Amino acid sequence: MTSSFTPLVSVVIPAHNAADTLADCLRALKAQSLPHSACQVVVVDDGSTDDSAAIAVREGVTVVRQAWQGAPAARNAGIESVDGEWVAFTDADCVPTRRWLETLLDAATVPGEVGCMGAAGPVYGLRSSTPAARFVDLTGGLDSRRHLSHPRYPFALTGNVMYRRELLKAVEGFDTRYATYDACDLHTRLSRRFPGYSFQFLPRAVVFHRHRSTWAGYFRQQIGYGRGYAQFMLDYDGELTWSVARELREWASVLARAPGALLPGRGEQGVLARGAFLRGLGQRIGFATTFWCRAERARW
Repeated sequence: MTSSFTPLVSVVIPAHNAADTLADCLRALKAQSLPHSACQVVVVDDGSTDDSAAIAVREGVTVVRQAWQGAPAARNAGIESVDGEWVAFTDADCVPTRRWLETLLDAATVPGEVGCMGAAGPVYGLRSSTPAARFVDLTGGLDSRRHLSHPRYPFALTGNVMYRRELLKAVEGFDTRYATYDACDLHTRLSRRFPGYSFQFLPRAVVFHRHRSTWAGYFRQQIGYGRGYAQFMLDYDGELTWSVARELREWASVLARAPGALLPGRGEQGVLARGAFLRGLGQRIGFATTFWCRAERARW
């Protein structure tokens, strides 16, 4: 890609039919505290049938177009098209705060620090006014700090993360076979390939996210998460084990929550009961239909 400047950081945003939210994301990026010469924004239009690409063009950012291949492939296309030393990722339904990039870069580019792999910040709900959206906030569903504290497979959400571009290219970016959980796989491969490199979590590098506003949308999202988790277990089958007995116990645990979810109480307790049931049911459906599928197993 030709460019009149070499940015310090490039922001990659995968977009598939994101016309309702993309403009807010891009305007927030245009308002970043970094000098414009230090930042490049690339939208990868992943086979959209709406005005996503036109909106990106109108907002003055670079657009890469491809047939629909999914978010991991779109992020890889972005990595290949950018120039920055660092690549930051956010999503089309996110709104970064003004000092987001500056905060990430300050932590990642400490003088004398040559072994920094990247940095990430928190993802909070944006105007979470519906029960489904409130459930995500109440339970910390997008809590990168929690995910990064995992003892074996820490990772940061792709809505708010930045990596050194040369390291991303060294591991060939995201694995495009994943439906979800590609972020966990990427971070695992980076950490193992570059064990001496640090990764930082910055509480002040905030990104806001529009959570799914309806229970139906949230349920579909959780099915996708279940699929991705099953794919992760198949990918790392030498390290992770699963059995029919454990599967049945998980189903029993989910179904035990059904009475409280079908007749939820009022207030937060009702939201928590319904959300926990739908999260568990959706993830189990996605997991079971993927993990026990012969064709899916053959892909890994």
